[in-house]
Amino acid sequence: MNTLDIFKKCVKDEADALLNTLDSFGEEIEKAVELISNCEGKVVIMGVGKTGHIGAKIAATMASTGTPAFFVHATEAIHGDLGMISNKEVVIVLSNSGETNETIAILPSLKKIGAKTISITKSHESTLAKQSDISIAYHYDKEADHLNLAPTVTTSIALAIGDALAVALSIKKGFTREDFHVYHPGGALGRSLEKKVKI
Repeated sequence: MNTLDIFKKCVKDEADALLNTLDSFGEEIEKAVELISNCEGKVVIMGVGKTGHIGAKIAATMASTGTPAFFVHATEAIHGDLGMISNKEVVIVLSNSGETNETIAILPSLKKIGAKTISITKSHESTLAKQSDISIAYHYDKEADHLNLAPTVTTSIALAIGDALAVALSIKKGFTREDFHVYHPGGALGRSLEKKVKI
């Protein structure tokens, strides 16, 4: 297999995995969107490692589409950053296994604080999922790398779930082009919106 074939196979494997996990989702999605819609505070996204990077992007997407959100690294959270969270927040915790030590360690404190939790993992039976108020779980057969080790398929799925939640929330809130321009006045996108929006 040449380099181009390897490249295309990886892209195809990730695309197929996204389509194959669609049937994993049900009423928990509606419950999650409703919980976030009724949130009186902000949405806090947490994760470590590769899911941490994905979590930061999800928080940025939510924030730019009408859902106030920010990212907190789970390791930093257990070393004091939990103080950023109140009982008005909804916390979305990402962990493929649902057994990551740092993410499990924050759960007792989140319960004491009174924040609601949503988990995104590969299994409703994981520790994280069982201890969350709402569990979102996806299905996949293997990662896209040749060793079946590097987070590739799983991070793509987690990112897609986050994007889909952000879009659903934005539509539910009636977020408009004018609103988007308020949050995104800069860059080529901001300039293109400026021509269509009266400031």
